[in-house]
Amino acid sequence: MQLISRTSEYALRAVIWLVQEPALSQTTRQIATGTRTPPDYVSKVLQLLAKAGLVRSQRGSGGGFRLAGDPAQITVLGVINAVDPLERILTCPLGLKAHATDLCPLHCGLNDVVLQMEATFAKTKLADLLNGDTPSIPLGIKLKISRHSADPGLTRSRPARFTNKTSTRPCPQPKSRIR
Repeated sequence: MQLISRTSEYALRAVIWLVQEPALSQTTRQIATGTRTPPDYVSKVLQLLAKAGLVRSQRGSGGGFRLAGDPAQITVLGVINAVDPLERILTCPLGLKAHATDLCPLHCGLNDVVLQMEATFAKTKLADLLNGDTPSIPLGIKLKISRHSADPGLTRSRPARFTNKTSTRPCPQPKSRIR
C-alpha cells in the first residue's frame, strides 16, 4: 500500500540521512547508497529539495548537499510538498456531471483522509521521526548516529502518538496479510 509517492519517500529518506550530520556536505552517491535509492532519481529529488530551500547544494571539491534548516522545525509535509504534494479530490475523478459541485460520499471520504494525512504530516517534524520510542529504524535507513543524539535539534520535540478517530489509544500495529 502506497500512501505517498516514491518521490516523496525518497525525499524523506534523503533529508533523514542529511539530519545525521547537518554541517557536513554529502554527495548524491553517498546519499543514494545510505538511503538505498537510485542515484539518478535521488539527484532529481535533491534538486527539488534545494529549490524549495530545504537542502543546500555546493559544487566542487568537498561539495554536495546538506540540510538547510533545523530538523525540529522542518515538517514532513514541507518535504512532501517540495517534491510531490498530496493530491486532494476537489472534483469528481470520474467526471460525472451530477457530482460537478458536490463530491459523492466515497470521494468526499477519500478527500477527508488526505486532509487528515496533511494535518498529521504538518505537525510531524523531522526530529520526531528520529526521536520515536520504537526499536524500528526510521524509514529503514541504517543511521550513523544514535537516534537520541545530543544534538538539540534532534531532542527538542517528542512525537505525538497517532490515534484513530474513535479511540484515544495508539493505533494498533498492522497485522500481516493472510494469503
